[in-house]
Amino acid sequence: MKLYATTIPQALPSWATVISNNADFIEIQINNEDPGFHSIIEELSTEIQPRIVGVKARDLCQILSIEMVDTNE
Repeated sequence: MKLYATTIPQALPSWATVISNNADFIEIQINNEDPGFHSIIEELSTEIQPRIVGVKARDLCQILSIEMVDTNE
């Protein structure tokens, strides 16, 4: 999985790696097989719609102190 951010903390978890960093955005590769990542996902999982459980990207980025790229611009 990849995330695209405008800002990131100086230290990322071991399961997150910066792939590229340019003036417009930072590309982050997430190792979704890592147990640490699964732990975060379990912690953030909520019922998004009736009988649909997931994680909101906004919540994941907030816990990682990542500011996502606004795709509406």
